[in-house]
Amino acid sequence: MPSITETKNRLPKEFVENLYTMFSPGVVDNIFRGIQEKRYTTLRVNTIKYNIQDLMKYFKEINIKFERVLWYKDALVIKNAGEKELQQLEIYKKGYIYLQSLSSMVPPLVLNPKEGEKVLDLTAAPGSKTTQISCLMNNKGYIMANELDKIRCERLRHNVETQGATIVDVLCGRGEKVGEQHKEQFDKVLLDTPCSGEGRFTIYNVQSYKTWSTKTVNDLVKMQKKLIKSAFDALKPGGTLVYSTCTLNKEENENILDWAIKNLGLKILDIDLEIKDALPAFNENMDKNVNKAIRLLPSKSMEGFFVSKLKKV
Repeated sequence: MPSITETKNRLPKEFVENLYTMFSPGVVDNIFRGIQEKRYTTLRVNTIKYNIQDLMKYFKEINIKFERVLWYKDALVIKNAGEKELQQLEIYKKGYIYLQSLSSMVPPLVLNPKEGEKVLDLTAAPGSKTTQISCLMNNKGYIMANELDKIRCERLRHNVETQGATIVDVLCGRGEKVGEQHKEQFDKVLLDTPCSGEGRFTIYNVQSYKTWSTKTVNDLVKMQKKLIKSAFDALKPGGTLVYSTCTLNKEENENILDWAIKNLGLKILDIDLEIKDALPAFNENMDKNVNKAIRLLPSKSMEGFFVSKLKKV
């Protein structure tokens, strides 16, 4: 494993400098350690087709070692098998399980969709969260899953079909336009927005950080504001919006929330999910309630993520 200094030197200089402006040196070292880790494979059971008890029994039979996840009964951390091995299993091919990062499972849990509700997943591909939302709704209700990119849209459609999520309508279109086309139609909206992906940087894949730049971050911020405005427009009054990213910087996280509170009148809510090591968001020089959002740092079992819960008042 490379040293912390070596890791630091490989990563984009401005990214590293930005970390030191946000966090203490000790926390920055932990982030670098997370970027150095080879992460465990994590998954959730697709409760539309299968259940956690049968899955654990089956894994014990074929000697796959796992750990339960305290905050999500349907998720497992796999200790002795990688993605490629799990993808060979019939239960994977039949859509009984879904390989998904633990951090990525948090936004749907925070959204907390219920049977019979109308839910919008605004930037949905490849469908990890869409299919999880369908599970949480017991496949009863309606989900519109929107994606701009045509190839990613096909992947989304394939995953939805494999998982048996029959309440999902897949839409291929601009997320910024959905709000005006479907004004105040949804009880809940998930906006897991396109972002600079800093929480997914790994030292073992240069592609994960090679294209990062402050210009990219600034361009994404403009799009994220348009998308959160669209999500707001699509939401019924009193409805819940979850805004999440897999990045670490304040520009795409806290600053977007502060902007949304001040310009759209969204109210930020507490997150009732006890996740070890989750940090409250920063709120210096902004609306004090922004710190109700949470930041997950990269680690052996988690990618870096940011999750917030908002209400349209």
